[in-house]
Amino acid sequence: MRSRADAHRKQASGATRRILQRMIVLGIDPGLANTGYGVVARDGAHLAALDGGVIETRAGVPQERRLADIHAAIDALLAEHEPDVVALEELYFGQNVRTAFAVGHARGAVMLAAGQRGVPCASYTPQKVKSAVCGNGRAPKEQVARMVQALLALPQTPASDHASDALAVAICHVNGAPLSGSVARALQTAEAVLVR
Repeated sequence: MRSRADAHRKQASGATRRILQRMIVLGIDPGLANTGYGVVARDGAHLAALDGGVIETRAGVPQERRLADIHAAIDALLAEHEPDVVALEELYFGQNVRTAFAVGHARGAVMLAAGQRGVPCASYTPQKVKSAVCGNGRAPKEQVARMVQALLALPQTPASDHASDALAVAICHVNGAPLSGSVARALQTAEAVLVR
């Protein structure tokens, strides 16, 4: 029986070499009030946005209820799109520690939903995402939105910064996944040789 991952791979010229052809990534820009999401598919060199938007929770609602709502919405996205991986923006401790903790709770709700479905998670700093999408780790949000629009051939920039950031996180993972996979395999091989 072939695994789902095998179904996304195509045999290359070598007996053991494989090229990843199709990948679906659910990108997340976590937040308690607004969790941005973006689903990006890569088929060969072609990128396409399958979905994107914002999961909103209301202030004044108990935090546990808001987190449950985020979890339920992410679970529904995982069921609908069956991504290969969930890519999240890493927690950034800026000036407001209280906000950072709320973002951390939202990340936890997302990761729990992914873990319950056996979907791996990857995290990227905001600077890494901006560098991957714009070539500049300090790019402003407007530039990120324009690059997301261009890379995904969208008719206009995403309506929300949160959705735009989530799509950027997904693009960051999709473009870096082949390299990071090769590096991980090389490290595993080197470790196995050292253990012998």
